[in-house]
Amino acid sequence: MLGTAAALALIWAMAFPAQAGAMEDPVSYEAAVAAGLGAESIPTASEGSDSGMSMLSPEQQALMAEGADWTARVNLYHAGGGGATGNDSLGCRPIAMRTIATDPRYIPRRTRLFIPETVGMRMPDGAIHDGYWYASDTGGAIKGQKIDLYTGHGRGSMSPAMRFNQRRLTLVDAGRFDGCPPSWDSLPSQATQMASAGTNAGSR
Repeated sequence: MLGTAAALALIWAMAFPAQAGAMEDPVSYEAAVAAGLGAESIPTASEGSDSGMSMLSPEQQALMAEGADWTARVNLYHAGGGGATGNDSLGCRPIAMRTIATDPRYIPRRTRLFIPETVGMRMPDGAIHDGYWYASDTGGAIKGQKIDLYTGHGRGSMSPAMRFNQRRLTLVDAGRFDGCPPSWDSLPSQATQMASAGTNAGSR
């Protein structure tokens, strides 16, 4: 049993620490939350892209500022390994991260689409997505406000866009395109793209 002096000394030490600066005061939960301590990091749509959002063309900036012409729930699809085979509904070879399958009664085929959420997405080869997609495919299961984004060959190709799967995204009408969706190696000139978008905007 502690002596009276020892007990008093213990109580005094607990009530009045000798060196208040020697130990940090406890932080309440509310104070920690207010200070952002221990906050969980939430990934953003552009996470992983170093320069995609800082190099927007005038056309991209204008499309980013526009309201949505459509919204749609996204599903991803790929070729190989039980995925899609053959050409798209225009008879074109699907282009990874370009080709979109739509319900043509909702979004007409040959519509050039701008999807702001995909701007800055880093693709497997290190390239940065510019936000442009091409409605060149259809599907029996695609009805109304649904779109399928073609990601490439194999399930692994879906990885960069997986965060968009089953989400509702914003779709902006960026004009019409002729022929097949352009490959990443043969993109149309910026002047041609802007002229197409300007013609389309004037017809709304």
